Amino acid sequence: MTTESPSPYSAGKAPAGPSALTSLACLFGFLIVVFIVGWAGGAVTATSVGDWYETLAKPPLNPDRWVFPIAWNFLYFLMAISAWLVWRTAGSFDKAGGPLALFGMQLALNLSWSIVFFGLKNPVLAVVTVLVLDIAIAITIMAFLKVDRLAGWLLVPYLGWTLFATYLTIGIALLN
Repeated sequence: MTTESPSPYSAGKAPAGPSALTSLACLFGFLIVVFIVGWAGGAVTATSVGDWYETLAKPPLNPDRWVFPIAWNFLYFLMAISAWLVWRTAGSFDKAGGPLALFGMQLALNLSWSIVFFGLKNPVLAVVTVLVLDIAIAITIMAFLKVDRLAGWLLVPYLGWTLFATYLTIGIALLN
């Protein structure tokens, strides 16, 4: 019989934890923050997706434009749930501070990719940005797994999609 070592966030006697109302309010807070970042990235993307982006040569497997907002909205939802689970499992923002700081960092990098690629129209700098984002997401997943396994696993599709975006970004940078 094997036993997993307990998470430092759940070791010993279980804390009382936040009330249901506080938990629900924080869930909505995480959803709002993540979707505001998504909206901001979408607003920047909209400035050049219909013209400049259309003129670019794209690598094989580049999906139709309609796929991106569907995929990203689903991923943003998973990201918010993941961050909320970390907060809830840790029991407070103080205890979840490190992993949630990493989450905030990767979220900022996520937005910065849209600014660099679509706003600045700079695919080469976007390659650097997305590579750093890939690493930041992987580190966030590892930090989240230490707090709440489900929270970590909920970020895996995001990493997968971002790795695909890395392929597309590198392809566009090389072809243009």
